Amino acid sequence: GNLTNLTNLILSNNQLTGEIPSSIGNLTNLYIITLQHNQLTGEIPSSIGNLTNLSELYLFDNQLSGAIPMEIGNLLNLQNLLLSVNELTGALPASIVGLINLKQLALSDNKLSSYIPVGICDLPNLTYISLENNYFCQPYPYCLLNIGTQNISGCP
Repeated sequence: GNLTNLTNLILSNNQLTGEIPSSIGNLTNLYIITLQHNQLTGEIPSSIGNLTNLSELYLFDNQLSGAIPMEIGNLLNLQNLLLSVNELTGALPASIVGLINLKQLALSDNKLSSYIPVGICDLPNLTYISLENNYFCQPYPYCLLNIGTQNISGCP
């Protein structure tokens, strides 16, 4: 948390264990976080919302749990949000529809539930979305009816 000039945090494929420390929110110059393919556990810290310069957040293929923090909506420069293959639960935060620069959203293979925010269809730069193998409730936003919904199983 003291590496305040750090711009890229790349620690993928290292079998890292434990939780992502909340002090990650001190690294306000970060543009890229890639922690995929590890064994990280616990929740995504809400302090991640402090990283307003962040453009890429790759946390897929870990064992992260809990809800996606609503503070994720503070990351207005975020272009890629890849959280697939974890144990994330709860609703997709409504704040995600404010991520107007988002190009890729991958949330598949978690335990997310509730409704998919309708505003997700209005993200102007979104070119890829993967939501399958969760427990989202129907009805799905109209824009998602033809993409990736064959494996969205409905409310638990």
